[in-house]
Amino acid sequence: MANHSSIAPSVAPASSSPLAPDDWVLGQSVAVGQIARHADRAADADCTVLISGETGTGKELWGRLIHQRGSRAKKPFIPVNCAALTVTLAESQLFGHERGSFTGAVGRSLGVFRAADGGTVFLDEVGEMPLELQPKLLRVLQEREVTPVGAAYPVQVGVQIIAATNRDLDLDVAEGRFREDLFYRLNMVELRVPPLRDRVEDIPEFIEFFSRRFSRRYRRPLWKPDGETLKRFCEFPWPGNVRQLSHVIEQSYVLDCAPSLPHVERPVDVDVTLPFMDLTRLRFAAIHQALETTRGHKGRAAKLLGVHANTLTRMLAQMEAENLGTPTSWRAATRLRRSKPR
Repeated sequence: MANHSSIAPSVAPASSSPLAPDDWVLGQSVAVGQIARHADRAADADCTVLISGETGTGKELWGRLIHQRGSRAKKPFIPVNCAALTVTLAESQLFGHERGSFTGAVGRSLGVFRAADGGTVFLDEVGEMPLELQPKLLRVLQEREVTPVGAAYPVQVGVQIIAATNRDLDLDVAEGRFREDLFYRLNMVELRVPPLRDRVEDIPEFIEFFSRRFSRRYRRPLWKPDGETLKRFCEFPWPGNVRQLSHVIEQSYVLDCAPSLPHVERPVDVDVTLPFMDLTRLRFAAIHQALETTRGHKGRAAKLLGVHANTLTRMLAQMEAENLGTPTSWRAATRLRRSKPR
């Protein structure tokens, strides 16, 4: 049996660890040990942290661990989904507003940063934050103050900011989608969480952990894989990472059957030679191909492209505005999808 209380050399045993074995398990791989050491140092330094990694790797878990290990552990930890922020409402959501500052403002609101004062704000998917909001976040990082909507003066806030992204922010900076100064402010300490396929040695521990968790939750016998099944689970690429593994095991307890590996379509061989070097044209070609592949389904196309659906919508609008193309291919693909026999 794996020892869940020892999650990394720099993380304390279960008796003193802020994350008890029933809450989560981080793994025993060398990469995880290094991340844990850096997380401990970031917690001690109370500095801004950027956590990067694919979807489902547990970035928010690491954010909560840093919060719990630091001096702000008894204060609020408030997560914010940056992909869901809209320019018109975000200032009020993040920085608060005064009564009567706009239509419908019948009362005073603290906003996320003032509500978390003394604690931690976790900016999930920070790479999806609209460009118009990024200078305002930069000011919070630089001056440690916010100006509520309708207020005449800024208000000091004391929070630790932890941001997470599944995007390549270096590339986004180069292409003008993310501010360079904001990127460097966020990237005081970067934790790169590896995908599950790169830490195969942790898969047996995760299987045991999730099996115990869902066995208790659904009051069913504990599932233990045999050697051949464990081998297949370890060889599976897990594109959805730890979250997908958790879902597969939970599903088996819900349906009262043995866990089975999900079906993954094999990628079609493609010519890796680029037809042109212009990044804008390449982006347009990628979007066009993703929409054709998914028959106009924007959600699935966004997943293929590795972006949020809202981001794909903005890119389509930008392409149309810049006369790089119109959503014609998307509409045609959508009609094709709808006309496909059931």
